[in-house]
Amino acid sequence: MRIAALYDIHGNLPALEAVLAELEPESADQIVIGGDVAAGPMPRLTLERLHRLPVPVHFIQGNADTELVQAREPAGEPALRDTHPTSWAARQLGPDLLREVARWPLTVTLDVPGVGRVLFCHATPRSNTRVFTAQTPEARVQPEFEGVDADLVVCGHTHMPFDRPVGRCRVVNAGSVGMPYGRPGAAWLQLGPDVQFRHTAYDRGAAARRILDTDFPQADAFARENVLQVPSAAEALAYFAALEGAG
Repeated sequence: MRIAALYDIHGNLPALEAVLAELEPESADQIVIGGDVAAGPMPRLTLERLHRLPVPVHFIQGNADTELVQAREPAGEPALRDTHPTSWAARQLGPDLLREVARWPLTVTLDVPGVGRVLFCHATPRSNTRVFTAQTPEARVQPEFEGVDADLVVCGHTHMPFDRPVGRCRVVNAGSVGMPYGRPGAAWLQLGPDVQFRHTAYDRGAAARRILDTDFPQADAFARENVLQVPSAAEALAYFAALEGAG
């Protein structure tokens, strides 16, 4: 059995389409969508595309998905709500899809031949907001993994692929399909019979034009900063180190 793990799509439908096109000839028996799925420029189209996949799909609720659910009845003036990207994306999904997102679990566990028991989570097994990277001291992140019964933990959230031990667990970050840090293109994982970090290049200029054609309030910034160019690994690590220090 082979599993594709696609994390942090963030409504970047062109990036998702490129990954799915690469998956088709190789096939995946199941797909795990690791959270932060729709918060971005093409939320409804992205979720509808995932609904059409011909294999079982397991969804995990990321922090941005939680925020979408909480934005179902946004506070504040209507004019401000119209320009807030999370409120905008929530309105694009509508009540039915938001109810679906609200039901997504925080973790999924699957047995993968050749890999073992795999726990999929968005950030850590205990939280979909906790930040840690390849450089986070083990003593700081170890409590998040206490009691985990898995050979491998797959996470995302920080949009940067890594492979590191935490206690007795091997922990890999799948990177991000739609908002990568460190390298343009779409990052994802293939599991079974081993663990493969995958990267899919796509026409980023065409993708940017499609994003700019949406009504997403931050379409220009999203296309410029997450598609045409992306933050460097050093910039991202410095940002996350500051977040960890503040927490």
